[in-house]
Amino acid sequence: MKISRLCLLAASLAAVLTVTGCDDKKTATPAAQASAAKTYNIGVVQLVEHQALDAANKGFVDGLASKGFVEGKNVKFDFQNAQADQSNLRNIATRFTGNKVDLIGAIATPAAQTMANATNKIPIVATAVTDFEIAKLVKSNDKPGTNVTGSSDMAPISSLLELIVKIYPNAKNVGVMYSSSEINSERQVQIFKEEAKKHNLNVREATVSNVNDIQQAAQSLVGKVDLIYTPTDNTIASAVPALIKITEKAKLPVFAGEGGEVKGGATAAIAIDYYELGKIAGTMAADILEGKAKPETMPIQYQKNFKTVFNGTAVKNLGLTIPADVKHELVK
Repeated sequence: MKISRLCLLAASLAAVLTVTGCDDKKTATPAAQASAAKTYNIGVVQLVEHQALDAANKGFVDGLASKGFVEGKNVKFDFQNAQADQSNLRNIATRFTGNKVDLIGAIATPAAQTMANATNKIPIVATAVTDFEIAKLVKSNDKPGTNVTGSSDMAPISSLLELIVKIYPNAKNVGVMYSSSEINSERQVQIFKEEAKKHNLNVREATVSNVNDIQQAAQSLVGKVDLIYTPTDNTIASAVPALIKITEKAKLPVFAGEGGEVKGGATAAIAIDYYELGKIAGTMAADILEGKAKPETMPIQYQKNFKTVFNGTAVKNLGLTIPADVKHELVK
């Protein structure tokens, strides 16, 4: 009798353990199990080397890592830099599609456009793109409808203009410098011009086709404008010292679209944080790899909080007084 009871108890415990084991397996989704078992190949293409895009690249990798996708553990990255060359971009796109990478991280608009032209199947998560819709990467920023999604570097242009008129209330003419080949720069300048009208500011444009044009373009504005605005433009950002070489001598303030230019010598910016934008894109990429989301239904994401930054050297050189009610940070 005792033996029978012991056998019954053992059988009951075995049944409980069997059920518990089944429940444990159910807690891990198929996608999570696959993620743990697979090594993902991710191609990352950066348009050109400069501080902002380098930060976006790091943020992208860190964003993936924060969700468990770590190089050497379950991810193998193929990092490529196009050095601002379109033929390089096409070769990189061929490399990624030929290797059948699981996902492409594209940093800057031209990089994203070239990748999107090369494949409509591999998920593409882009960052440092101002307007995905205008760049024809998506059907809508709210609902992409393509294999592309990511994070936008649209800067708070209206807020920057409010800062400009607060610091320079007597300004009448504003110079704008940007690359004529960057569609997102054109979009930002369009917005800037619309906002400038509200403050009765005249806008004079100076476009460049490459970094060699920057000094000449800046010189063309000296004596004709009270200050210069530069959008988040890759050509300008990759050669800020060339711009500052002219404006510093002329004591001409430069208000930029991103903080990296301020570190490079520009006067001030209400700054886009490219590291955070890259990190946002990285977490979006992780959701795609986990099977939690698809690019076509993932809305474009934006930075929500911005810092106002001034370059201490430029402030001193210009004899600039920052209003007491302007919360800001000083960088060298």
